[in-house]
Amino acid sequence: MTRSEAPSPAPAAAYGGGAWRDFRRRVGRNRAAMVALGVLSFLVLVALVGPYVTPADPNDQNLRGVLQGPFSPGHLLGTDQLGRDILSRLIVGTRVSLFAICLALVVAMAIGVPLGFLSGYSGGRFDALVMRLNDAAMSFPPLLLAIALVAVLGPSLRNAMFAVGILMAPRFLRLVRGVVLGLREETFVEASRSIGTPTRLIVWRHILPNTLSPLTVAVAVTAGYAMLSEAGLSFLGLGVQPPDASWGSMIREGFLYYGRSPWLGIFPGVLIALTVFTFVTLGDGLRDALGREERSES
Repeated sequence: MTRSEAPSPAPAAAYGGGAWRDFRRRVGRNRAAMVALGVLSFLVLVALVGPYVTPADPNDQNLRGVLQGPFSPGHLLGTDQLGRDILSRLIVGTRVSLFAICLALVVAMAIGVPLGFLSGYSGGRFDALVMRLNDAAMSFPPLLLAIALVAVLGPSLRNAMFAVGILMAPRFLRLVRGVVLGLREETFVEASRSIGTPTRLIVWRHILPNTLSPLTVAVAVTAGYAMLSEAGLSFLGLGVQPPDASWGSMIREGFLYYGRSPWLGIFPGVLIALTVFTFVTLGDGLRDALGREERSES
């Protein structure tokens, strides 16, 4: 067989085909992960259609009905210090909080994933420089850096989650670089390189698909951190600005009335805890499925 007739390595070695289906099948067998996926799907549904079916205007104030308790007439979960319906604000806050998570993840992946590919595949001085900068970025307390960035950019949800995304990018960079470093020396990648396959095709056909499963796990786990970061920044007044509502900003508004009306902070706090637990459980299920897949291949 001549050099020009050498077959290209089959992409089946990557996660583009059966291996990716096996990964999804293993996730489907994890009951905890499927329950978490169901809860997350419900939250997404609430975020999409909830604002159109709220029982009241979430920003409508009624100073004659402030701080009403749960199960009050016309207010299932009560009202806040301005007489606004808490249930309506929780529903609207679902969309805001999930949007904040998505924005932070998009920023983090847009920065970390390409740099991880370039650093891991090219190696050399560029890799050393990128990793030194990455290690330096990860050595600082993330929340303090986020506060500093928001102080410079100005308090708003977009600026807050942009700052959180920048601080989460080193995690994705390190993950992708590690995967690429391992794949770069694999037989199917070496074979593609030996027959003159362009680098962009090697990355697209063989390396990129193999990062899908680890990235899926990382996204699920990191989403919980993004939720806590949004809540923390909004609690400090650096995230969502009044009169808009997010779960974090609702905890901040209810903090001053915790002794008299604890439900103002309890309801959004429970939702934050439930959502973070959902992401962590889903991430654990994905990690377990990926671990079993790697053990079965070894």
